[in-house]
Amino acid sequence: MTSKLPVMPPQAAKVPHSMTLHGITRVDDYYWMRDDERKADNVIAHLNAENAYTQQEFQPFAALKQQLFDELVGRLDKDESSVPYFWHKHWYYRYYKTGFEYPIVARKAALDSDDEQILLDVNVRAEGEDFYGLGQVSVSPDETKLIFAEDLLSRRIYTLYFKDLTSGELLQDKLEGTDGGVVWANDNQHVFYIAKDPQTLLGYQVFRHQLGTPQSADVLVYEEQDDAFYIGLGKSLDESSIELYAESTVTSEVSVLDANQPLGQFAAILPREEDHEYSVSKLGNSYYILTNWQATNFRLMKVDIAQAADKNAWQDVIAHDINSRIEDVLLLNDYMVVQTRERGISRIRVYPFNGQASFELAFNDPAYVVGFDVNPSQSSDKLRLYYSSPTTPESVFEYALAQPNERKLLKQEQVLGEFNADDYQAERLFIEARDGKQVPVTLVYRKALFNKDGSNPLYQYGYGSYGYTIEPDFSSSVLSLLDRGVVYAIAHVRGSEMLGRAWYDDGRMLNKQNSFNDFVDVTKALVEQGYGAQDKVVAAGGSAGGLLMGGVINQAPECYFAVAAHVPFVDVVTTMLDESIPLTTNEYDEWGNPNEKAYFDYMLSYAPYDNVSAQAYPHLLVTTGLHDSQVQYFEPAKWVAKLREYKTDSNMLLFDTDMEAGHGGKSGRYRQFDDTAKEYAFFIGLLGLDAEIIKQ
Repeated sequence: MTSKLPVMPPQAAKVPHSMTLHGITRVDDYYWMRDDERKADNVIAHLNAENAYTQQEFQPFAALKQQLFDELVGRLDKDESSVPYFWHKHWYYRYYKTGFEYPIVARKAALDSDDEQILLDVNVRAEGEDFYGLGQVSVSPDETKLIFAEDLLSRRIYTLYFKDLTSGELLQDKLEGTDGGVVWANDNQHVFYIAKDPQTLLGYQVFRHQLGTPQSADVLVYEEQDDAFYIGLGKSLDESSIELYAESTVTSEVSVLDANQPLGQFAAILPREEDHEYSVSKLGNSYYILTNWQATNFRLMKVDIAQAADKNAWQDVIAHDINSRIEDVLLLNDYMVVQTRERGISRIRVYPFNGQASFELAFNDPAYVVGFDVNPSQSSDKLRLYYSSPTTPESVFEYALAQPNERKLLKQEQVLGEFNADDYQAERLFIEARDGKQVPVTLVYRKALFNKDGSNPLYQYGYGSYGYTIEPDFSSSVLSLLDRGVVYAIAHVRGSEMLGRAWYDDGRMLNKQNSFNDFVDVTKALVEQGYGAQDKVVAAGGSAGGLLMGGVINQAPECYFAVAAHVPFVDVVTTMLDESIPLTTNEYDEWGNPNEKAYFDYMLSYAPYDNVSAQAYPHLLVTTGLHDSQVQYFEPAKWVAKLREYKTDSNMLLFDTDMEAGHGGKSGRYRQFDDTAKEYAFFIGLLGLDAEIIKQ
């Protein structure tokens, strides 16, 4: 019996491809890996070879991965359900059945009734599919029809299906090539949806569809001419207006259409002005406008609807505060509820309209996330919030606003097993970066396993782009790290809005290097302060967070023992020069336009792919999806090939391509944890930590 020969690390063919711009010639030896059809034999063969190599090298961790997967799904409430909310004449909710991957969408006329109507069993729709993504689910205003969106390829292009809720039968209407969202007009006969460009994947056209007619008869009511803008659709809380949002990184515009007059035209509330961002909430005959007009951290203003286009008629409701970023507003008939963020901490303040003093809702954790849950009725005198912290599972609270701070816990995520929140400790620190800026950091660890002597393994996570803030919330998955003595840290680097709009601006365009510096400086400080061992630091990030990982391992590889980069955006210059690639031109305000030399030179200075060099790198796990629509699979594929060519170490370099999935990884409630288990097994196995959870 012959033994199977070991699979060697794939050595990709080098086919020089020269690109010259601004007098600089870049040679990309692995440009050939791009295949927009995803069918080229040599490309598929290379990805399969990488997968075979990864599978072989991962064998020592295979049992650990299965154990971790069982742990992760074992903590889930097998019959998890959402908190029902009342809309029109029914209570709506979702729930899972034990062992099933997808939810069931249902409703009842009365909560205490046994007369449940199943609107959609997603498990039935997903049966036999390798990937299934459910988009928006929307019930008509008269509650007789349902629209749901499906993506079967993980490219975030959805087909809309219509269902008669009286008969239970699907209607003939079927809308393809959409972004997955839909808004009903109040006549229950017309709907509005956004069509995507199949090449760039940008939603750029709004169509009106009349039930019972073919998609070919749909009417184009809006087309976005500037491909730097995303568009979206919504409806005012009082259901009187359909809203169309157009947003670039730094500019926005809101247009409205009377929901009772679907054959009308959208009209801009205020035509777009460069660098002006605003959003609108409607109450009666007034608009409350959240705007950054002469207000870096935004201010809230009010204007009569008839005068909305005249900014001189806008009146301050909440003035600008350089230390407080206004993030969200909920308008009820009798209350205005405002969410702000100060020094990274979210706050909720209630302003009664009856003249009573405003009051702030109290939260006790050192770091937490809070926000508006489903509040579907403007006439309500109750407020629903979701709340979570690194030690508090996600909870939904209901506040009776007439009794300040009187709240009721409607539901808290169940964590099965032996979870006890008191066993864990969260901390919030500020770390001084090399330029003197204070970087917020959220930490959590298991008290009995933590020694502030620099002996614990440290897992550091980061993102830092698009103004997106990684919130300090609860993750039952992270318990598998904490219960093995790992300290878990989130570095809230510049590029997020954790510390307001200025924090974002200081981490984008010609300030992007600050994101990398912040992450590395946090790592060094946490080690110096005894939160982690210098030789046991692992790090992870995905998408733009994968760019962060690529940057820090080029610039400070000695700081990290192992790194996981998921769907990483690493070939920044080439991608941003190619307008045919999805999501390129509308991100010039995030990264800069490399057709301009200043931005080209700056991007080139940090782009992970261009800056791979002959040096030792940490152990690396890189993942992607063949059908990724956000970061094309060939970016990490080329990056790994170049790393294999240049790196001088003998550390592991594993590249795993999911041949079925896209940007979000696997679909399904349980299957999604396969990716997490793989990453954790990679780190825990390399660190030599106990496979079994340490119970103290």
